[in-house]
Amino acid sequence: MPPELAYLPVIESSFVITARSRSGAVGLWQFMLNSIAPHNIRVTEMVDERRDFIKSTRGALQKLNDNYRVLGCWELALAAYNCGLGHTTRAVRRTGVNDYWELSKNGDLPRETVSYVPKFLAAAYILSQPRRFGVDYWQQPVEWATIPLERRVSLELLADAASVELALLRRLNAELLLGITPGEKGFLLKVPASQLEQITRTLEREDLQLLQYHRHVVRQGDTLWSMSRHYDVTIPQIEEHNPGISSRYLRIGETILIPALKDIAPPARPAAIPRLEGTHVVQKGDTLWSLGIRYGIDPQTLAEQNNMELNQILREGRTLRVPIIE
Repeated sequence: MPPELAYLPVIESSFVITARSRSGAVGLWQFMLNSIAPHNIRVTEMVDERRDFIKSTRGALQKLNDNYRVLGCWELALAAYNCGLGHTTRAVRRTGVNDYWELSKNGDLPRETVSYVPKFLAAAYILSQPRRFGVDYWQQPVEWATIPLERRVSLELLADAASVELALLRRLNAELLLGITPGEKGFLLKVPASQLEQITRTLEREDLQLLQYHRHVVRQGDTLWSMSRHYDVTIPQIEEHNPGISSRYLRIGETILIPALKDIAPPARPAAIPRLEGTHVVQKGDTLWSLGIRYGIDPQTLAEQNNMELNQILREGRTLRVPIIE
């Protein structure tokens, strides 16, 4: 490996800041969506692991090393990182030239790649001896550790409960697009090593709620699908926090916990309230739900219009206001 590339970071002992820019960037952490699968990097609505400094750096170094094994030249390995291993390999086979500088001079590589490699090598060389080139600004190094999680966690609530800096927690876990960890057990949360113990103690507290919830009161016509659409969560995410829940057995008035992944208000109630000009004398076995079905009215509205709670037991002989059935 040439001296310029010896600067590539060892991620096990340092906190890597990944820098990206537009065309002509010199960073080594630029993964396109069609190239992430071999490196165990995933992109979902909640997580973009291309922003995970551990996975992206390991993936980048693995890709660079794989390119070198095929091409036998570090400059060509960098070129292949930019324009693709297939494109670079075909250029070598077509010309019989296994030298990046010669291929560049002859116009056998894409224009962007011709610029990419020198820029990358120049940046690596400058950063290998920064003071010589007047580079004297460095972010404070951060020692970090990982904690395997057993539950979903909001970084904001965790930072507040553990008295740690939220901005640093977000910086260490930049892959969390919504600031909330995914639901699977074992997700590795990166934390400042100096605060590992206090964060671990906070996570172990079963009485501490570390995720905000919408508390959705089921109304007539609600389904898991309609709730997932409104709150922009998946049905499995609703099921995760409501064991045994099923659209088939939803009860009007039941409260459903929905993880608050976004700031979304509850569904608006119908603007038009049915005119309750009729009366109904409560009989044995009547409930607000059965009367709602009988009179074609939302039980929640029926309760509110009769100054009742939705779960209140009906007393035989009580007169309720109801719509007139035509």
